[in-house]
Amino acid sequence: MWQQQEIVLRPRSRGFHLVTDEVYAALPALAQVRVGLLHLFIRHTSASLAINENADPDVRGDLERHFNVMVPERAPHYEHTLEGPDDMPAHIKSVLIGPDLMIPIGNGRLQLGTWQGIYLCEHRDHGGARTLVATIQGDMSPW
Repeated sequence: MWQQQEIVLRPRSRGFHLVTDEVYAALPALAQVRVGLLHLFIRHTSASLAINENADPDVRGDLERHFNVMVPERAPHYEHTLEGPDDMPAHIKSVLIGPDLMIPIGNGRLQLGTWQGIYLCEHRDHGGARTLVATIQGDMSPW
C-alpha cells in the first residue's frame, strides 16, 4: 500500500511545536498499517521537522533559545537580507535540522519512543501555514 497526501499545519509563532496529534488526525490510514514507514517532508525553506521530547515544554524553549544564539539575526556577513532579519537565520536553521523525517509504523501506530514527538520547527517570526507531504508505505495484511 502506498498513500500520499498533504497536511496543512496552522500558522504558528517562531519556536518548536509538537504536531504529533495533528499528523495522526490527518492520517487515519496509519491505523490500518501492520508494518511500514511514514515519510514526512516539509515544503518550506524556513521551517523544518524534528523528533524530540514530547513531555517537558522547557526542552522546546531551550532548543529555540539555543538556535537563536547559534544562528543570530543581523549577522554582518549575511547578504540575503531583503525578507527581514529572521529570514536568513531561518534558512540556516532549516538546513541544520532538515526538511524530512522517516518514522517506522507498527501495528497501526508510529513507533516513536515514549518521550518522542514530532516537531514543527518554525524559524520565522510569522511563517504562516506550513504544508507537509506525508507518504505512507506499508503492509496492510491482517495482523
